[in-house]
Amino acid sequence: MEDCIFCKIVRKEVPAEIVYEDEHVVAFKDIKPVAPVHILVIPRKHIPDLTAITEDDVELMGRLHQAVVKVAEKMGVAEKGFRLVNNCKEEGGQVIYHLHFHLIGGRKFKER
Repeated sequence: MEDCIFCKIVRKEVPAEIVYEDEHVVAFKDIKPVAPVHILVIPRKHIPDLTAITEDDVELMGRLHQAVVKVAEKMGVAEKGFRLVNNCKEEGGQVIYHLHFHLIGGRKFKER
């Protein structure tokens, strides 16, 4: 059993404003939002980062992406659009080493 903050949220040992959960995924509001909608979508299973996904996790990743769409619909950003961001490892800006995606929306983003 992992002891990271996201694992504690999954186990309900640490409070979070959960907006969606099923047997594979938990989604909750980011405590430092960068947009009107900023949700973290995580697998219940502890996977440290994107590079640690294995063949055994392929189905889980599909379920996670299906959950992203459900959360986007629930939060009212599916129709107009949103960003899905993953920060991977130190140079990618990852702070919590539990795989997670930032679903960000509710405003127009600039093109890059």
